[in-house]
Amino acid sequence: MTTRRTWAVAGALLLAVLRAPALAQEAQVVDLPTRPGVQLRMLVVRPAADVSSVLVLLTGGGGQLGIYPNGSMRRDGNFLVRSRQLFVSHGHAVVLLDTPSDQPELRGSFRDSAEHAQDLGAAVAWARRSFGKQVWLVGTSRGTHSAANGALRLRDEQAPDGLVLTSTILDSARFGNVTAIPVQQWPLHELRMPVLVVHHQDDACQVCPPARLPELMARLNPGTSQLVTYAGGRSQGPACEAFAHHGFNGLEERVVADISGWIRSRP
Repeated sequence: MTTRRTWAVAGALLLAVLRAPALAQEAQVVDLPTRPGVQLRMLVVRPAADVSSVLVLLTGGGGQLGIYPNGSMRRDGNFLVRSRQLFVSHGHAVVLLDTPSDQPELRGSFRDSAEHAQDLGAAVAWARRSFGKQVWLVGTSRGTHSAANGALRLRDEQAPDGLVLTSTILDSARFGNVTAIPVQQWPLHELRMPVLVVHHQDDACQVCPPARLPELMARLNPGTSQLVTYAGGRSQGPACEAFAHHGFNGLEERVVADISGWIRSRP
């Protein structure tokens, strides 16, 4: 019994050492004023080493994470949210946005609104001032509407330096009493920033059909944009949810590494 206990203690110490870089990451909760009387809660996680860039991660669905003051969350299954530590391990600071204080959920046409872009712009400007690095908007699923909205509307210190669209909305989608148009129908030709499009070739979500990816890429500047698709992984649960191919289940490390490498390759 003594030998087993000794090995158990030694194993625990070794595990603690292996986890030390992760534990050294710093996390904070920030309540950011964005519009008159409105605050946006953000969870900010930074690596222990130097920050290469800042990624503002925009979840899909209703957008609510339920960030508590201690940094824990009610909802953290989304692809980008559950991959936040992977992004940090590649040297990025990440900023996760909850819903603003006047919007319990990002329903209807709010993701396409000027008010939503104003919230995003405040977050981008805060991140740029706080870290002094490039700031990218990274959206997944309905978060691609948010990311495209911010990229097209924001200017000067509030404008992102680049855009990553994962599991993009490529077909008309009904959200409450509003029909959201496909992202490729937005005036994406106006964008002058680099844009990376990431998609699973077997995404079965009805509003994200891979067959329509050529339409999206045709609207983007070919000199500053790229499409990366994936196969394999696991698909569990409903087709539009986080652990289907729609959420890159089982491919998280590879997808995050590719996104990080592409961002680092930009001037």
